[in-house]
Amino acid sequence: MAEMNKEVLMVVESVSHEKGVSKDVIFEAIEQALATATQKRYRENARFAVSIDRDSGDYETFRVWEVIDPDRELEEGEEPNPDAELTPEEAAEKDPALGIGDFYRIPVESVEFGRIAAQTAKQVIVQKVREAERARVIAMYEPRVGELVSGSVKKTSRDSVIVDLGNNAEAILTRENLIPRDSFRIGDRIRALLVEVRPDLRSPQLVLTRTTPQVLIELFKIEVPEIAEDVIEIRSAARDPGSRAKIAVKTNDGRIDAVGACVGMRGSRVQAVSGELAGEKIDVVLWDEDPAILAVNAMSPADVKSIFKDEDTHTMTIAVEEDNLAQAIGRGGQNVRLATELTGWNLKVMDEEEAARKQEEESRGYVEYFMKVLEANEDVATVLVEEGFTDVEEVAYVPIEELTNIEDFDRELVDDLRNRARDALLEMEISGEAPGTPAADLLEMEGMDNPLAFKLAAAGVVTMEDLAELSIADLLELNDEVDEERAAELIMTARAPWFEDSEPEEAPVGDAHG
Repeated sequence: MAEMNKEVLMVVESVSHEKGVSKDVIFEAIEQALATATQKRYRENARFAVSIDRDSGDYETFRVWEVIDPDRELEEGEEPNPDAELTPEEAAEKDPALGIGDFYRIPVESVEFGRIAAQTAKQVIVQKVREAERARVIAMYEPRVGELVSGSVKKTSRDSVIVDLGNNAEAILTRENLIPRDSFRIGDRIRALLVEVRPDLRSPQLVLTRTTPQVLIELFKIEVPEIAEDVIEIRSAARDPGSRAKIAVKTNDGRIDAVGACVGMRGSRVQAVSGELAGEKIDVVLWDEDPAILAVNAMSPADVKSIFKDEDTHTMTIAVEEDNLAQAIGRGGQNVRLATELTGWNLKVMDEEEAARKQEEESRGYVEYFMKVLEANEDVATVLVEEGFTDVEEVAYVPIEELTNIEDFDRELVDDLRNRARDALLEMEISGEAPGTPAADLLEMEGMDNPLAFKLAAAGVVTMEDLAELSIADLLELNDEVDEERAAELIMTARAPWFEDSEPEEAPVGDAHG
């Protein structure tokens, strides 16, 4: 048994206290270092183990053999090691009680805790301390993913900013997670959202961002106590980082003005959030469960004159005055893009005249659809559309009162319309045709107009794919108002995806040319 230098016990004590690592971790590091030093002295494949008395510092060294299964499969690159392994037969000669997986040990002379062992121990201790610190950082920050954290800038580069969060915790803000106008110097204080903890990487293990909508929400929670107290909710948020943002808020207490509370007296609260985000302009709008009202609010500061909602395509058409069109769309489409993200609906903006024309086209398409499918006259079809009917299935199965309550619709006419609608649906089912409402891709296809789309759908041509499969003669037969040139253009547009899907692969990099 060798006696360890008492100074090393003092080192164990000081390192454990300073780094917050248990003494056992330090002792294990020294044991590993001594075992490594012993192995170097023997210069063979032997294995050694060292056991240190935690109180006295005395230590013993053993040579170790493992009892292995001779029939086991060796891993790739692994070779038998007779200097550190025993077969069950060899082990039985030394100690009959040994079985597969047990270890046979004999005492050997211990090396002194000299310069080489101390240097190796130092390296192992440093590694153990780093591992313990990483584990502590992970345990501390994993529960905080999705929260705002703050720290000081430790290092900046072209691609990232390293942030010191304190307690040996470092985080990284990559360029794509920084606001475009962000500019930081070493020592600057910084707030960002913790989005990821990477347990397997060396520091920095913590990943931050300043660009997601959640950053905006968390900052408002800090500035607006009513949000932290759940009196006010932020229901949705959208951002163009560093430029503009929108949040939709609602109150759970009718006595509180949700928008006013978030804006603050003379805009103090919203300005505080804006200042934290490099001057990002923030629109605070009122949340509404009705998506159309929410869309009107979300288009702020533009003044919406009317709105048309299409449930099938999840689209709303926003009508504004012509001189308000640029503001409604915003620079580069920013305002309507953020409003689209905030509402979850696809918003399209146009001036009142264009919107009225579009609505008239759509209405005309539905009128012709009902005239075709229900064999109704134009007046009856027009009244159905004006009352909000857009599908033959609605006519067939809505509560009968919804039809009989329409002015000039008596019970006889209603029964006749419902019977025709049900007959039409039955014919469609038997023939395998889709109901005569055009799909979104056909309605929005370049060169298509709504009246034509509804006429085609009534004839069973519901999607772009259906149109693509027609010949020019087929299309002319379905609609005699289309000339041959336009028919050809429409069919080629519908077939465009076929050619996109079958484009030849690019030549591999490095192919010789010429």
